[in-house]
Amino acid sequence: MRAWHHLYPALPPFQGAEQLRAGIGALIGISLCAVVVNLGSALGGPSLFLVAPLGATAVLVFCVPNSPLAQPWSAVVGNMVSALVALVAVTLVPSPWTVGVAVGGAIAAMMLVRALHPPGGAVALLTALDPDPAMEAGTLFALMPVGVTTVTLVIAAIAYNRATGRVYPFRQPRDEPAEDAAPRLGLSNDQLGNLLERFNQSTNMGVADLGRLLAAAEAEAAQHRFDGTTCADIMTTGLITAQPDTTLAEAARLFRNHAIKSLPVVDGDMTLRGIVLQADLLTPMAPRGGVGARTKARGQTVSDVMRTSDRAVQHDLAVGALLNRLAVQGSEVIPVERGGRLVGILTRSDIIRLLLSGAEERPAA
Repeated sequence: MRAWHHLYPALPPFQGAEQLRAGIGALIGISLCAVVVNLGSALGGPSLFLVAPLGATAVLVFCVPNSPLAQPWSAVVGNMVSALVALVAVTLVPSPWTVGVAVGGAIAAMMLVRALHPPGGAVALLTALDPDPAMEAGTLFALMPVGVTTVTLVIAAIAYNRATGRVYPFRQPRDEPAEDAAPRLGLSNDQLGNLLERFNQSTNMGVADLGRLLAAAEAEAAQHRFDGTTCADIMTTGLITAQPDTTLAEAARLFRNHAIKSLPVVDGDMTLRGIVLQADLLTPMAPRGGVGARTKARGQTVSDVMRTSDRAVQHDLAVGALLNRLAVQGSEVIPVERGGRLVGILTRSDIIRLLLSGAEERPAA
C-alpha cells in the first residue's frame, strides 16, 4: 500500500470556482486564436492554422499562471524556438532519428534561451511527425502560425488572469527597499533564488512568489507561537509623555528620573506627534561651537528633534506581525494606538518577556 500511495494524485482537490475560472479562460483564449486564424484566412494573408500544442499552452497560462514555465517569454519564445529547431531537424536529420533530434534539440534550445515551455516539445514533435505544413511555410512557420497564435493566447491570458484576480505575468524579482524585503524573513532576492536552485524548484516557482509564501508562513507560525496575543495584551501603558513644546532640558530630566528609553510626544488629547529616543538628545544637548551654540540648544524643544510617528500600529494587531520589524528592521519602540490616540508602546523587552513566559515550565531542548 505504501508503494501504491506514491501513485496517488499529487495535486490537491481544486475548488469548483477555480476549475470554472481556468476552463472559461482556456475557452476564451483558444477561441480568440481560432478567430485570428479565420480572419487571416478571410483576408488572404499568410497561412494560419491552429497547432495542437496550443492546448497545452492554454493549460499552463490559465491553470498555473504563476509557474515560470507559463510566463510570456517562455510560452512565445519556447514555442517559436522549438518550431525552428524542428524545421532544422526535418531538413538535416534522416528518419527514424528526426523526431528524437527535434524534441531533444528543442528542449536544449529552450533551456539555452531561458524559455523552457513543455508545449514547445510538443510543437517540435508535431512538426517532425507531420512536416509538410511546416516545410511549405519555411522559416515563417515559427512566426506564422506558431508565434502569432501563441502571442494571441498569451495576451488573452494576461487580460483574463488579471480580470479574475490572478497575477500574470508573475512578479519578477527586483532590488527592493529594506522595508519591502523585510516580510520575507529578512532574505534577499539572491538568497531566495539560491533556495529555489538548491531544491531544484527554479522552473516551478518564481522568486517573488517564494517570498510571499515565506512571509505568509512566518506570519502563520508567529500567530500560533503567540497564541493570538495582540499588542494591547503586552504593551507598556502608563506612559511618560512630552508635549511638542517641552524643552530638551525637561526631556532629559524625564529620561533621567524615570529610567525610560523613549519619550512619546503627544498633544493634549493623546494624539501622537512623534517619538524621542535618548540618542536624539545627544547632539543638541552637547553642541559644538561654544556659548552661542549651547544657548541655542537650551531654546530647542522636543518637536525639533523628535522622530516621525507614521509607523504606529493598532492595539488589536497580532504581536507576531511585528517580529520582523523589531528584529530585522531594528525598530526600538513601536507606538500603539486605539481610535487615533496613543495607548501604549511596544519594545523588544516586551517581546522577550512574552517569549520567555512559561519558559521555566518547558523542558530543556
